Amino acid sequence: MRKPCCEKKTNNKGAWSKQEDEKLTQYIQKHGEGSWRSLPVAAGLLRCGKSCRLRWVNYLRPDLKRGSFGEDEEDLIIKLHALLGNRWSLIAGRLPGRTDNEVKNYWNTHLRRKLMHLGIDPNNHRIGHNICFNKVNINHPCKSANSHANNDDEDNSEDPLFDSTIFGPESNTTSCTLPDLNLDLTIGLPWSL
Repeated sequence: MRKPCCEKKTNNKGAWSKQEDEKLTQYIQKHGEGSWRSLPVAAGLLRCGKSCRLRWVNYLRPDLKRGSFGEDEEDLIIKLHALLGNRWSLIAGRLPGRTDNEVKNYWNTHLRRKLMHLGIDPNNHRIGHNICFNKVNINHPCKSANSHANNDDEDNSEDPLFDSTIFGPESNTTSCTLPDLNLDLTIGLPWSL
């Protein structure tokens, strides 16, 4: 059995202070990444090696990209999730400056709900059988006209999904176009043969 990397009783837990961040950053700038088990003692930190590694990778690295995700990043995450599933580190590898944890959290809090709102199952990226998208405005779902094809005399003026001011006259037609999901992505090996 492997020996613990640190004495749990003497380690700090919880939020990192500015001084700890500075010590960790200075040590890594001078000595480089790696040897996470021995880093806390060498840097003069009362932290676990895993805690130091996670702090550096997720918060202190200079190449990290902070702030909200752009539309191009959102589209890429959706496409890669359709291709790779929940392999967050592979997905984050295609988004420079984003961490796997940040991408996973953004998927679970924003993109998953966005797809569900559009009528797309976020697990398999298939469109629900009663929902299609208007070619003009992809953000507004419309019901398939097949369900109302036999009810021509039915008044749909109260139904917001059939509001002609939103969708125009083509919303009640039987043709419905779907958003383009281009999944022509390839994942290369990290080494060359």
